Amino acid sequence: MVETSSPAATDEILLTSTTGRVRLITLNRPRQANAFSAALYLAAAAALNEAASDDAIGAVVLTGNGRHFSAGTDLVEMAAQAARMNAETSGAKPAPANGDNASGEEGSVPFNAFLDALSSFPKPLLAAVNGSGVGLGLTMLAHCDIVLISENARLLAPFTAMGVAPEAASSYLLPRRMGAQRAAKALLSAEWITAAEAVESGLALRACPPDQLLAETMALATTIAERPLASLIATKRLIRDAERAGIERARKAEGEAFRELLARPAIGDAILGRLGPRDEAATASAPA
Repeated sequence: MVETSSPAATDEILLTSTTGRVRLITLNRPRQANAFSAALYLAAAAALNEAASDDAIGAVVLTGNGRHFSAGTDLVEMAAQAARMNAETSGAKPAPANGDNASGEEGSVPFNAFLDALSSFPKPLLAAVNGSGVGLGLTMLAHCDIVLISENARLLAPFTAMGVAPEAASSYLLPRRMGAQRAAKALLSAEWITAAEAVESGLALRACPPDQLLAETMALATTIAERPLASLIATKRLIRDAERAGIERARKAEGEAFRELLARPAIGDAILGRLGPRDEAATASAPA
């Protein structure tokens, strides 16, 4: 196999490497639990789009660097967006935006760019969930074709604890992946999902020992990527086409609900203070 690697342009917040016909994309903000800043949203979108257009790539694997898969959207940026919306609603002069809004909702250009690239990715997309996945760190898995998860990992949909709405079409996709009642429990209760529960529900294919997770995912991706690319793309399109209209409807509805809830007074404080000490992956998203 030929192996190549190159860091992303944005201070290595995203790493990419290629083994044979498999592209590995690694979220690389370990001190922030791989939370998505605006820059990381855009870097991940660019990496997916580049892999989509490269005929030498037959499959992509997503993973995180360090102890966490991803803590979702950076909470500091989301709270700042809520403050700006509150100021606009109250008629006060809003604080200037930094141009890198990553609010985690459909009005955010970086968030949209990543979700567009993720939901339309035409080739097999696998996830190696190496640790905690919170918010988008969970909901993005519903857009992946195959998910392998570390036995030590766990997942959380924290939206009701934050006082906001689900995102990434999770209100539509999670019931399809997990079953209606399991998805309702995950989205309404904001309680942790263990790796075993993720597998049992169908959100993940299997749980792996932590030290074997990436190797097993890459091996499966290699097997898939060796198939004719045109056949892979056609097969994925046939599998996914039935969901596209539902995904678009859900994203639009979720975005409207998210913006409405995000404009409520004091929501920024609720976002930053929403979770207790047990939610280490989520609270780790504040910059060091």
